[in-house]
Amino acid sequence: MTFSTIDREAMALALTLAGQGLATATPNPRVGCVIARAGEIVGQGWHRRAGEPHAEALALAAAGKAAQGTTAYVTLEPCAHFGRMPPCADALAAAGVARVVAAMEDPNPKVAGRGLARLRAAGIAVECGLLADEARELNLGFVSRMTRQRPWLRLKAAATLDGKTALENGVSQWITGPAARADGHRWRARACAVLTGIGTVKADDPRLTVRDISCDRQPLRILIDARLEVAPAARILQEVPALIVTASADEARIQRFADLGHRVLRLPAPDGHVDLAALPRELAALELNEIHVEAGARLNGALLAAGCVDELLLYLAPLAVGNAARGIFELPALTALDAATRFDIRDCQRVGDDLRIIARLLSPTTPYNSLMERIPISGSSISDG
Repeated sequence: MTFSTIDREAMALALTLAGQGLATATPNPRVGCVIARAGEIVGQGWHRRAGEPHAEALALAAAGKAAQGTTAYVTLEPCAHFGRMPPCADALAAAGVARVVAAMEDPNPKVAGRGLARLRAAGIAVECGLLADEARELNLGFVSRMTRQRPWLRLKAAATLDGKTALENGVSQWITGPAARADGHRWRARACAVLTGIGTVKADDPRLTVRDISCDRQPLRILIDARLEVAPAARILQEVPALIVTASADEARIQRFADLGHRVLRLPAPDGHVDLAALPRELAALELNEIHVEAGARLNGALLAAGCVDELLLYLAPLAVGNAARGIFELPALTALDAATRFDIRDCQRVGDDLRIIARLLSPTTPYNSLMERIPISGSSISDG
């Protein structure tokens, strides 16, 4: 399929528009739409949040009667079902759009090609696949939830060049500089939820909110606390309700947190810990697309061992602090390199005085990674609070 320069420029703009919903569209996908005639834009829009108009509806409203006979460039297949909003495929047909170019099909089983089929049935020329990799990258959490029934889990760590996240005494603030910390908050902002463990809460009492950048939506905060030891006054439990995942059967304590407005999810494993392997499916059921982890070495290692981790967001500071300091992952010792966990480095760039590396897990248990082509990623330890 051949696309023109005008097609590519229009879809690139649609992707830029979709990116404006990076921190707000959840649980919906981030979608942008451009309506143009012979390279002249007559309408554009992007989906801001669930319950508000979709990108296509906003673009059509901006175009008005000028939408007749145009091409609509959409970063995701127009929906064909009634959800919070009416079907966008029908709206495009009713407006008299002559051609629709979609970046990718919608992985949602409720759509999955039906929107494109409805457009074709209405006599509209339909093409799909323009800048598909970029569109998929923008919505990798949504795609993951729809195709794997689990969110995309991104584990963030701030470490020294010798791979340490804190001194032996637990001091970690601040390993990285202000630019890297602000960048980390941008990644928090795009996530549906920020997850940590009781060890980090006891050591640092972090808030885990988005603060260093402008953001009008705070991600859900998730605490892994097997024995339900967290104090009700912990900062992670203030401001907005949190989700506490536990193995505890202490009904009195569970009710106490429920009375404070928090949700408690019991997910016990036979060994008395939280069943981390079962956690992703539970989080997907809550319509969470991207999970951002900021935890200590023990939980980091446990999540990796349980097959939960998809991506590593690593900030390396130009420091060396010695062998006794704490590492990124607490994992069993290996006797052969063939048994090592392997990552694919997808992006590496300097952020202030530090280095940011984005790497994806290479594992036969996470086949979704093989679908993601090697394209640049933009975006944007012990927690930085």
